[in-house]
Amino acid sequence: MSSVHVAIAYYSGYGHTLEIAKAVADGAGSVPGARAELVDVAEMTDPKWEALDASDAIVFGTPTYMGSASGAFHAFAEATSKRWMTQRWLDKLASGFTNSGSMSGDKLHTLQYLALLAAQHGMHWVSLGLMPGWNTTTSSEHDDNRLGFYLGAGAQTWNDQGPDAVHAADLATARHLGARVATQALRYRQPLAS
Repeated sequence: MSSVHVAIAYYSGYGHTLEIAKAVADGAGSVPGARAELVDVAEMTDPKWEALDASDAIVFGTPTYMGSASGAFHAFAEATSKRWMTQRWLDKLASGFTNSGSMSGDKLHTLQYLALLAAQHGMHWVSLGLMPGWNTTTSSEHDDNRLGFYLGAGAQTWNDQGPDAVHAADLATARHLGARVATQALRYRQPLAS
């Protein structure tokens, strides 16, 4: 059986996005044949770059600050230009997630930024693959994908609460994203039938 490595390249300013990154890793690691690794992009070292290079899929994660990815994530993205020059990540799978204090908080813009970063590297984007939740009178804030994103996972955490207050539905959505990316990576690794 093939095995795949899913790297979660994230930045977390206050710990909320780290909790979501851990949930993505839990989801990816729950798929037989997949292993997940967290990579804090604010503390990049040669071994961390090598882990990203060796991965089958990279899930990008960042808080949304002022309508886009955090400054620390932008610095990481600019540093990936060395990988872009050599097309090191060409044909890897990619996906993404973000968190902010507001229900919308312009998270879609951050997810689009992450997808564009992946596209510039020639990566294949894996969407969330969940119908939106919490959009009928019979649904609730406890639904997976309660914020209704398609491109990746979006989460909302109150600005005046700590990392332990990340919404359970958002963590479940993040686990779904991790499992989906790992499952797609395993399918992508399968040899074509002749």
